[in-house]
Amino acid sequence: MTESSSAPRSGPPSTGQPPIADYGFVSDCHSAALIDRAGSVDWWCVPRFDSPSVFGRLLDQDAGHWLVRPCDEFEVEREYAGDTLVLHTVFRTAQGEVAISDALALDPDARSHDLGLRVPHMLIRRVEGVRGSVEMETEFAPRMEYGRSEPHFRADATGVVARGGPTRLTLRSPVTLRCEDGAARGCFVVSAGETVEFRLGYEPSFGEGRTGQGIEPTLEDTKAAWQSWADLHDGYDGLYREEVRRSSLVLQGLTYQPSGAVIAAATTSLPELMGGDLNFDYRYAWLRDLSLTIRSLWIAACPDEPARLFDWFTNAA
Repeated sequence: MTESSSAPRSGPPSTGQPPIADYGFVSDCHSAALIDRAGSVDWWCVPRFDSPSVFGRLLDQDAGHWLVRPCDEFEVEREYAGDTLVLHTVFRTAQGEVAISDALALDPDARSHDLGLRVPHMLIRRVEGVRGSVEMETEFAPRMEYGRSEPHFRADATGVVARGGPTRLTLRSPVTLRCEDGAARGCFVVSAGETVEFRLGYEPSFGEGRTGQGIEPTLEDTKAAWQSWADLHDGYDGLYREEVRRSSLVLQGLTYQPSGAVIAAATTSLPELMGGDLNFDYRYAWLRDLSLTIRSLWIAACPDEPARLFDWFTNAA
């Protein structure tokens, strides 16, 4: 599925709240992030779906975000890369065109039903030059504990470390970042054929870092992992085949893989009605939805997943 829109932009980030439908969804089956059309990660709770957010602008303008976008006015077109939860966004400006691929990384050996069993807790953002030369900007402004905690920033030769409360975020990139006013910011130019990659890793504040531990996850491995899962669930051939296939990927992305539970949504505290008080936390498995989820997975030709979900339910209950 491809979405297109015109997103004129100049000056500082807008204070308007994007419609919820403007957010793309990426997942590693432990946590999920939401990314708006303008290249801002406005929601990420890590290391689990129900953890406190480090990016929470979905709920509050001051609750944290991570922006990567062109400096000039742009138009946007986006889609998911094949049968994956890797979000592919194309920005077109008067000077050229760039593509950003966003994904929550999966382990190099994550394939088929092992997808998401172990994850590196890393958000990868790859910027690729398609045409011309485009000046880009990034603003990394995490806020731990649902926006309550502004982290301490420390820059080094390879990026920035942001530490707040129990959380440490390490952002690695070739872009020089300056830390000021509660954020790390930088500008860079991407020309046709060039690639700039940002890698944001989560760790607890205490303990040793993961630098040098094991094989680094890649965007290619993450795409291959999702595609391997999708290839095992290709039996549905009825109406709205593409929509059903995409829905099965979303349901898998909402699955907490260590247990098999499927959460109702990746978000919390969004009102069902504006001004109302039904602001539930949907980052849990709601038993009333269980039968619908099991049936949906079965129809989407994912027989192993509903069986695993039912096993989780019988054990949890």
